[in-house]
Amino acid sequence: MTNPADIIQLLEECQHGNRKSQERLYRQFYGYAMGICMRYAYDREEAVEILNDSFLKVFTRTHQYRPEVPFRLWLRRIVINSAIDHNRQYQKHRYHEDIHQAQQIPDAEANGFEQISHDELMEMVRQLSPSYRLVFNLYVIDGYSHDEIAQKLNISTGTSKSNLARAREQLKNKILRRCHEGYTRTS
Repeated sequence: MTNPADIIQLLEECQHGNRKSQERLYRQFYGYAMGICMRYAYDREEAVEILNDSFLKVFTRTHQYRPEVPFRLWLRRIVINSAIDHNRQYQKHRYHEDIHQAQQIPDAEANGFEQISHDELMEMVRQLSPSYRLVFNLYVIDGYSHDEIAQKLNISTGTSKSNLARAREQLKNKILRRCHEGYTRTS
């Protein structure tokens, strides 16, 4: 269902509380929204929480949708904002990675760089601390500027830049460790 008129009709039905229409909308955009949620969530369970919060917002805010904006963009913004809200709400309950473990650098770089699958890379991103993961996703994947990130997360632009640099460094170390492990297994 990519026809804007069909989506507008479906949203109008959702606005009137039509459960079948809500289910159709949910099913139609589940994969798209879940893909976004998985980038921001620590695990699948958390992603489902964010997804459900997002669709609840969609169903209660259908009157705010403007047809001149593609529905996917509107939904994407809601999902990202839900992920940010979720992170703010639950960040204080998360354990933080031991600082010594985070700063460990592999002893030697692997000579042969193995291909890392998209799923492995996304798992490495999910292993980042919540604040690093959030800034990394917003900047690298969703294309927000550091000023926009700072405003959304209520942090300074410098903190956004610092978190991105640290996220990249941690990812680099994870990739190097992964390559090193692959190299030592084949030696």
